[in-house]
Amino acid sequence: MTRRRPVPGPRPDPVLAAVVLAVLAPTVTGCGADEETRDYSVPDTLCGIRVDAEELTPFLPPGKKLSAEPEVNPASIWCDVSVDGKLAVRTVQKWWQGGHDTAYFLRSQTLERVEETADEGRYVYSGWQAFGKTENCVDEKYKQDLYTGIQAYGSDHRDADAMKRLIVSFTEEVEKSDECDGKAS
Repeated sequence: MTRRRPVPGPRPDPVLAAVVLAVLAPTVTGCGADEETRDYSVPDTLCGIRVDAEELTPFLPPGKKLSAEPEVNPASIWCDVSVDGKLAVRTVQKWWQGGHDTAYFLRSQTLERVEETADEGRYVYSGWQAFGKTENCVDEKYKQDLYTGIQAYGSDHRDADAMKRLIVSFTEEVEKSDECDGKAS
């Protein structure tokens, strides 16, 4: 049995190989014909309430058409945001029993654990959903406070920090809205 001897010559540089792979990998993986895009523009208002489109965008799936449909009743305003007819994001403004914290309200909105909190529990959020409680939006007649929520049903994207920023800015905009002004004392 004869032993093979290595052929003399230049040795591969592992650092150079890693750099080449890092540069070429996105090019190779991005070549697919199935690459999905957003053919719609992301709005900066959802059913009349301003939202940060930049923060909202990652939670919206690719598709051709975005629509936002409100459902208004005396105790709540739901805004279902759909992409190509499938629910992607839902916002809510809901009058709810006064004197409770946001965690109490969220239990009526989701079965998922939502453990992150901000502003002494005023905001409760996770990587795909968040809930808040307005300040000074109180219906004295019915002893109710106005709560808010955002849920990104149609996305695999998870970003708790972005969801926190969304619920804080959304809640602040709700506080400026007619819904708060109409019943606030």
